[in-house]
Amino acid sequence: MGIPKVYLKILGMELTINHTLRTFDVLPETLEALLAIEIPHKRKGIAMALNNRIIPQSFWAETFLSNKDSILIITATQGG
Repeated sequence: MGIPKVYLKILGMELTINHTLRTFDVLPETLEALLAIEIPHKRKGIAMALNNRIIPQSFWAETFLSNKDSILIITATQGG
């Protein structure tokens, strides 16, 4: 009797976005790529933090993400 083969399911990469754990088959490379997935049609009135550090919008395209990162996306709203 042989040893049974065990197949492990790869669950993907995890990011915590606005305090919610999300799993991605392919992790978005940058904050800008993540924003294109999360809020595809909005670019103004957004602030982003990576691991509790605010990242200026001018650096989103060059700020790379890693497995287990925590991202906070804040959007401005109108109202009173």
